[in-house]
Amino acid sequence: MRCRQLRRIRVLYTEYKFEPSLLVALSQLAAEPDLVERVYDALLSSIAEGGLAPGARLTQEELAAQLNVSRQPVLQALRLLKQDGFVVDAGKRGVMVTPIDAHAIAQVYQLRGALDALAARLAAQRKVSIDADLIARGRKAAYGRALEAMIKADIAFHNALYDASGNPLIAQSANRHWAHIRRAMGAVLQAAGLRETVWDEHEAIAHAIRTGDAAKAERLTREHGEHAGRAITQSLQRAAVA
Repeated sequence: MRCRQLRRIRVLYTEYKFEPSLLVALSQLAAEPDLVERVYDALLSSIAEGGLAPGARLTQEELAAQLNVSRQPVLQALRLLKQDGFVVDAGKRGVMVTPIDAHAIAQVYQLRGALDALAARLAAQRKVSIDADLIARGRKAAYGRALEAMIKADIAFHNALYDASGNPLIAQSANRHWAHIRRAMGAVLQAAGLRETVWDEHEAIAHAIRTGDAAKAERLTREHGEHAGRAITQSLQRAAVA
């Protein structure tokens, strides 16, 4: 009996003794993934905004030099971007920025439209008032020629819609696809008529939410997503033919 108790004490002591060293190892590894994440975010932003154009060849050496980091975090970030569909293999040339595919963008819009419609219905059930300044800033951006301002205003409205839903999982799911959508938005938002239509639709959605008309808010938001998706895919298809 005593031997059994001593053996048990040794086991407990052994488990406890190794625990501090495990925690130290975990804390030492924390810095490297953070650097990979920062490299990933920098490359993704440049791809989404067009700085790294569709079809552009990417080399670890050049990217590492521009970002002032070693090649290792760049390699890991490129692997993550490949998994997410933002870069593809280019044979012996390494990797390149994925060309914008109209069919793939249409599929992303189908998913985003469903999430946005759900967010609008939940927000209307709560009768949330979306900040009117968002609409005003969006219209101001639409009247101007600064494409980046237009895209940021559109993203701000949709993020407000997700916040108004009260369900944080909607934003987490939808925002995973924003970078894909952002790559294709420029061509559509450059057309003045479409720019104004987008904010007319946003305002109607916000009004339905504020007045608690959940069915109307859901319908308008779904139609808004379908309209935007069609406009973007048609624009990409025309560009591919030209």
